[in-house]
Amino acid sequence: MISIKAFTFGPFQENTYILFDESKDCVIVDPGMYDDKEKKDLSDFISVQKLNPVQLLNTHGHVDHVFGNKFIFDKYGLKPFIHKKDLEILHSLTTVARLYGFNAEASPEPAGFLDENDKVKFGNTTLDILFTPGHSPGSICFINHEQKIIIGGDVLFYGSIGRTDLPGGHHQTLIDSINNKLMPLADDFKVYSGHGLTTTIGFERSNNPFL
Repeated sequence: MISIKAFTFGPFQENTYILFDESKDCVIVDPGMYDDKEKKDLSDFISVQKLNPVQLLNTHGHVDHVFGNKFIFDKYGLKPFIHKKDLEILHSLTTVARLYGFNAEASPEPAGFLDENDKVKFGNTTLDILFTPGHSPGSICFINHEQKIIIGGDVLFYGSIGRTDLPGGHHQTLIDSINNKLMPLADDFKVYSGHGLTTTIGFERSNNPFL
């Protein structure tokens, strides 16, 4: 049984997720911690819950989702898994952060790459991968069909979709990703987005003005 702890971190108010099950193994998805307090909040939760971090996962490489990659590597020895089409974006972390007026440490190089039909396994849990480009060239979603959970990054938001005006973004590609990969899922699939509130496929199917 997957449990999910959500944090909202950083100057971009990004949602970071820790997924864990009864084994106490956990994965950290999109660590957006920017300052020391946020890093402590995440590590304290892991410590108090006696969790064992086993993988670092990035839905995509934008700065707000990878600010904490270096901290996770230093603290837990984990390098990120990401789609190879977002590697260039990951490499631009420090440069792009400076453009926004922020400091950032470069992310460790990926431990490996994830693509459609790959699986992430931790403890007693399996996550499937959906390749959902458009917000970025290599955006991916993590999905658990048993519990009907989607960790969606910046693909689909409550009442909205990810922006497509950043380098590598493409509006129609994102719309196609949502319609072809997410909308076929049942209405009660819950979407944990990269920003803002959680939502469901059914709610977005009926209410999202972009769809």
